[in-house]
Amino acid sequence: MNTLTNTKHIAFVGDYVPRRCGIATFTADICEAIAAEFPQAQCIVGSVNDRPEGYDYPSRVRFEIEEQELDSYRRAAEFLNINNVEVVSVQHEFGIYGGAAGAHLIEFLREVRKPVVTTLHTVLSEPNSDQRAVMEQLDVFSNRFIVMAERGRDLLMSVYGIAPGKIDLIPHGVIDMPFIDSNFYKDVFGVEGKTVLLTFGLLSPNKGIEHVIEALPEILKRHPQIVYLVLGATHPHLLAREGEAYREKLERLAKTCGVSEQVIFYNRFATIEELKEFIGAADIYITPYLNEAQVTSGTLAYTFGAGKAIISTPYWHAQELLAGERGLLVPFRDSAAIAEGVNHFLSNPTLMTAMRKRAWKAGREMIWPVVARRYMESFERARASLSVPSVETVAVRTIEHSNYPVPPLKLDHLLKMSDHTGIFQHAIYNVPNYHEGYCTDDNARAFIFTVLLQKMEEPQPEIERLESSYLAFLWYAFDANTSRFRNFMNHHRQWIERAGSEDSHARALWAVGTALGRSRNEGHRNLCALLFQRGLPPVARFSSPRAWAFALIAIHEYLRTFSGDRVVAKMRDLLARKLVALYHTNASSNWQWFERIATYDNAKLSHALILSGHWTSNGEMLDIGLNSLRWLLEAQTADGGHFAPIGCHGFWTHDGERARFDQQPLEAHSMLSACLEAFAVTRDDYWHRAARSCFEWFLGRNDLGQSLYDPTTGGCRDALLQDHLNQNQGAESSLAFYLSLAELTHAEGAQAEILPICAA
Repeated sequence: MNTLTNTKHIAFVGDYVPRRCGIATFTADICEAIAAEFPQAQCIVGSVNDRPEGYDYPSRVRFEIEEQELDSYRRAAEFLNINNVEVVSVQHEFGIYGGAAGAHLIEFLREVRKPVVTTLHTVLSEPNSDQRAVMEQLDVFSNRFIVMAERGRDLLMSVYGIAPGKIDLIPHGVIDMPFIDSNFYKDVFGVEGKTVLLTFGLLSPNKGIEHVIEALPEILKRHPQIVYLVLGATHPHLLAREGEAYREKLERLAKTCGVSEQVIFYNRFATIEELKEFIGAADIYITPYLNEAQVTSGTLAYTFGAGKAIISTPYWHAQELLAGERGLLVPFRDSAAIAEGVNHFLSNPTLMTAMRKRAWKAGREMIWPVVARRYMESFERARASLSVPSVETVAVRTIEHSNYPVPPLKLDHLLKMSDHTGIFQHAIYNVPNYHEGYCTDDNARAFIFTVLLQKMEEPQPEIERLESSYLAFLWYAFDANTSRFRNFMNHHRQWIERAGSEDSHARALWAVGTALGRSRNEGHRNLCALLFQRGLPPVARFSSPRAWAFALIAIHEYLRTFSGDRVVAKMRDLLARKLVALYHTNASSNWQWFERIATYDNAKLSHALILSGHWTSNGEMLDIGLNSLRWLLEAQTADGGHFAPIGCHGFWTHDGERARFDQQPLEAHSMLSACLEAFAVTRDDYWHRAARSCFEWFLGRNDLGQSLYDPTTGGCRDALLQDHLNQNQGAESSLAFYLSLAELTHAEGAQAEILPICAA
């Protein structure tokens, strides 16, 4: 069992049991193997139905796709888009999806916004035009391909021009069976003392079973104790067209050849446990397929992995698997050669045993747990490559650093979380949670972010629309009668409180102050001026240190443009002195902090004094800001050197133990902002490295080694818990990442002057 993976939510798409086909069996086997090998991973299935009534699927199947209904593929894609799926594993065979050469699958891949790993069960050397067109589109929408034979990889490169680095060669999985004597199982079928030949799989004319039956008379002349077991129900599609005509033809052939007593048909679709018994009882497995262009055979893989003596026609998969004297190859449609091969094996038991051992040993690399681990490695590579096109992407310069390159800014999740009212407060996974509605805190953060984007980039209509929505929310949140901002609003646009917290009020001021200092939109600045002028006076009566800090940063932003405003400057002096006094009251040599408990958004207190001290030339304020920030940073630096913020599950009281979890994205951004401000003031590279460390916390340089940033959505997960991530991608966490990314990019892009954007 292996739990070391960042991929926790996987969707498998293909046929699924109880549908009777090889793809259905394979999809179930690989899904269950990964679920067993990685118990922390959630595996779900989207199954393709080939009949209107569908199937009685197990609970693993979460959605169904109607094979011939194009809209069904779109609905399946949307189902994955609104769930926390991290990678999609597609089983591909031309015949199992609707449209020309299964082209309906392409519509699904076009709509799904997740990394895709496509397992190819057939790779054609001479595709027709429809098949080639489908393969070209598969290459566009698949992050990686998995093939089960070297010939498949060669064909992908030579025939379809697919990059070799995009292809993973992973063998077909097999049951882990011991290397034992076949006599152990023969009594189950009443064939004790017999030599058992076996062929299994869905019955259809392309299996070539008639050639084995025709070989039996010659085999029986030398080895009269032979029985031939033919296991498998007739293929459902063949059964629907022709009934049991092929099986009846084989039965008549056996009678004509005089071997009716030696040929035993088992007309059923065997379970895994039954299959183990059939394979276990076999002495020789025969796979007499008629088509060379078969790149995968699950039945061959299963018997190979069980260490059976195998005689096969030379289709592609058999050529590879049986090379190195691991089995015998005979020509297509050659009953005499089959008889000669069986007689050769039975007359040379030492040779047969040696071939069996070579096959069984090679099969240890094909057992399902090993294959599951290799699939997971492919999934991880797919997520790392992430060539999934985004809906809306604002390009921000990518900065390479260590093993954590700064990704481009992807706004898919921000757009999904926002409507004409504002940004939703919470998400269920990556889906907006209407039940929790909206809040001023998050709309203030979102407004700051859009102001920053508009300053860094050319104005974009979509960003301007979002910026206007967030500002409209803040205007609506302000109650002119009380001069206070309300905070929480339900989805019906009804306020659920008369006045919000002091912190939310100050964050709203921070947002409008940022616009006054940085926005290029004159209408927005005029409206922000009204809110700032009316909302600032109540802060003088606030008791929350964080509200003082947020307001101080808001004032700093405002004074960037209106430095001559004496009333606002006096408010800055008042609030900064309150923070200084608070520090002197509570700080000591081993507790250099403003309160007797460090809770949330901690670095903002230091940040506010760094700004105020620097811009008023007050050395004491600046020193308190820098010293407290250094103390806080060192307390939140793990032994491995990575950032480990104070957890909100208990916080950190004086003389108490610091809570390690739940770590919040808000803390990483708060510390990053403060460190960049400290670097701008001191030019000490210590602070720049610290800011980098805070950002890398989002990307996986943290206690769990897991990325909170989700590159498939562009959002950020809500928390780092003790043993896993909170998979919800709410507004606060996602905006913390967006602001951190934009602020760090802006700071590292400014060579002579660093002007970090401040946000809650």
